[in-house]
Amino acid sequence: MMELAPSPSPGGQGVNTDKVLGFFVKNIVPILLAALGVIFIGRAGKGEMSKVMTSSAIAIVGLLFIAGAGAFFFFGEYLVNLIFG
Repeated sequence: MMELAPSPSPGGQGVNTDKVLGFFVKNIVPILLAALGVIFIGRAGKGEMSKVMTSSAIAIVGLLFIAGAGAFFFFGEYLVNLIFG
């Protein structure tokens, strides 16, 4: 019969998710936040404060969703065990 999912490698080596997540947190996230800051400052300099406030609120809500997803990534197993015993 054919396997649907690949079996683990014999050495037990896989993707180190802690290092991948750490890389994103240390390198990618600050660059994205800096880009958002430059965009917001540029718009504010043009006098588009309402657009800046709206974009800032949307960006903050988006970051909250990302943080919530990260929390579920780390605490998901605990929550499932808590709810379903």
